[in-house]
Amino acid sequence: MRKTIPILTLGFAIISCNNPSTNYSDRNTVHPDRPAATIINLPSPADSIAAEPWLFTDKNGEVYLSWIHKSSDSGILKFSVLGKEQWSVPKTIASGKNWFINWADYPVLAADGEGNLVAHFLEKSDSGKFTYDIKITSSQNEGNAWSTPLSLHDDGLKAEHGFVSMMPYQDGYFISWLDGRNTVMPEGSGNHEGHHGQMTLRGAIVDKRGNKTNEWELDERVCDCCQTSAAITSNGPVLIYRDRSADEIRDISIVRMVGGKWTSPEAIHADNWKITGCPVNGPRIDAAGNNLAIAWFSSPEKNPQVNVIFSEDGGASFGKPVRMDEGKAIGRVDLVMLDDQSAVVSWMEGSEIRAAKVFSNGKKEPSILIAASSESRSAGFPQMTKTENGLVFAWTDPTVKTIRTIKLPLK
Repeated sequence: MRKTIPILTLGFAIISCNNPSTNYSDRNTVHPDRPAATIINLPSPADSIAAEPWLFTDKNGEVYLSWIHKSSDSGILKFSVLGKEQWSVPKTIASGKNWFINWADYPVLAADGEGNLVAHFLEKSDSGKFTYDIKITSSQNEGNAWSTPLSLHDDGLKAEHGFVSMMPYQDGYFISWLDGRNTVMPEGSGNHEGHHGQMTLRGAIVDKRGNKTNEWELDERVCDCCQTSAAITSNGPVLIYRDRSADEIRDISIVRMVGGKWTSPEAIHADNWKITGCPVNGPRIDAAGNNLAIAWFSSPEKNPQVNVIFSEDGGASFGKPVRMDEGKAIGRVDLVMLDDQSAVVSWMEGSEIRAAKVFSNGKKEPSILIAASSESRSAGFPQMTKTENGLVFAWTDPTVKTIRTIKLPLK
């Protein structure tokens, strides 16, 4: 039985539920000095052996969850749609025995709210560990049938391609990815740590059937394996990612389409985090008109932190960053804007998944515990999206190797 309690933090309604497997009962022993929101458990539609969740909300407020079911010799990409606090029967997008399945480089799905969907997965192109291609598949009937997968990139090289972002845009989709065509050594080996050239950032427009109509190189040298994140502003697409300077400064940069042309990369804030290897910790962005909010992880001078920054002009300029973590951040951030002046950020605080509301004027509310998790790679990247009257979270539970989903109602 659910019980409504007066609102205390974050602007969320607080509703009780019983689900001991998710360790929600531990939250007040973690921070006994603050109230903590409980949540509505959504029984997961995922199979018992599943991971790499992804959440997406279309323009009509429909929430999609995709994930990979892992069998002994293959991967199966599935998705489900959230109804009234219940997921639909899963549908299969694609399957294969030669996929590259990785805890940080997970498949994503986007829907335009008109019955059209597009999704991607990673398929091995050679025996090298980091030689794989991005395959795009589309549906024009709400996911009941999917097209024959197409390669997003056309370099034809046995190299690393991944970390995809995709958003509905105009009559198709804007898609971005990290592209390793310049990293391939002369003999075409799948060397990853000893790149011969640089990882690049590319973007493209594809139509509803996944056919590419435009493509650009957006940055010639970027961090090798951090997620990208895209949003659509009133001006057009914007893309954020972890850049990489010649001095190994790996701060977050932005590129923007303005008047049909892409701007040069610019840092959103000078963290000056110098690190010689990829931290595998990408940023997240959301837009409300021309207002943006961006969350990211950084660790300058070995001071790990999660920050949020706002823009009121489509990313041309930014305010001051607001630090969200509580001193034990490991990153793995997500973010959704509630309106043009506020957002909710989620992140990993050690082994906890936490979330907090923050405003463009710099004010923030105390964080709440969403779930106990794990710092291990097998716990993956927790996901968050907005629905009409709340927030939906999904994450991999490494103890039972499946996906958990919950809803946190908004006031």
